[in-house]
Amino acid sequence: MNAVVRPHCVDRLRSVHLGSPRERFQPRIAPKGVPFLAVEGVSFGFGGTMALDAVDLSVRKGEIHAVIGPNGAGKSSLINAVSGLYVPDSGTIRIGEDCFARVPTRRLARLGVARTFQNLALFKGLTVLDTVTAGLVDRQSAGLGAQILGLPHARREARAYRERAEAVIALLDLDAYRDQLAGTLSYGVQKRVELARALAPTPRLLLLDEPMAGMTATEKQRMSEYIRTAQDASGATIVLIEHDVGVVMSLSDRVTVLDHGRHIASGTPAEIQADPAVIAAYLGLAFDEAGA
Repeated sequence: MNAVVRPHCVDRLRSVHLGSPRERFQPRIAPKGVPFLAVEGVSFGFGGTMALDAVDLSVRKGEIHAVIGPNGAGKSSLINAVSGLYVPDSGTIRIGEDCFARVPTRRLARLGVARTFQNLALFKGLTVLDTVTAGLVDRQSAGLGAQILGLPHARREARAYRERAEAVIALLDLDAYRDQLAGTLSYGVQKRVELARALAPTPRLLLLDEPMAGMTATEKQRMSEYIRTAQDASGATIVLIEHDVGVVMSLSDRVTVLDHGRHIASGTPAEIQADPAVIAAYLGLAFDEAGA
């Protein structure tokens, strides 16, 4: 079954408001002409080896921007720096209007940042509905006492979160798995559940670290369609790490290439495919391995 952006699912997703007006996260619009995510001169290393060497990355609001490169190029290191898991030795990272030398992990939810991981990070003993709802935990304004006592605002918030989770589940065609334990599902469906969990809190910036790793060609095609569906419905800016060059070139609006921790090039898929430096460093090898 192909992923299709169903208008009623998109409308349902956009209609669900989370929390009270006072507590609800209000996205801020980046100034015109300014990238929504800007990584400038970020460097850091491990044991004398540079994982990132003065890397720049400019991601426009609302686009799907892929980061590609050979193994060890620094792709996951870059996404870990943007999400605050790694602390750069130098450089800055700007998300919207907020600029950091180190992105504070405790503020990721308020910054509107969500991510998936290269290795599945699911609560496999929870149902799909509970797993997706868990993606909203950092958005809760009602305290534990209010939840235990079942106070009106806590009940309203819980109802809104459940509605939001249900809307995301419908959008990504997970309805049939709603009440099944995440750990009992196929690998491809689990990857989709993880995407749903990340999409649930309405992120402004969605970081996807190899969301198609280990998938068959058919599963990759479906996941590509679901990622585009998620972007179309949410308007999120997406940074995607993926090894399959064919998938990257068909899905992404723009592409950045890294090699040995350094930035080689950025541009549209067509520009990247024609760049001599990129071909020499990576694309020729990648297409040969893919049988293209």
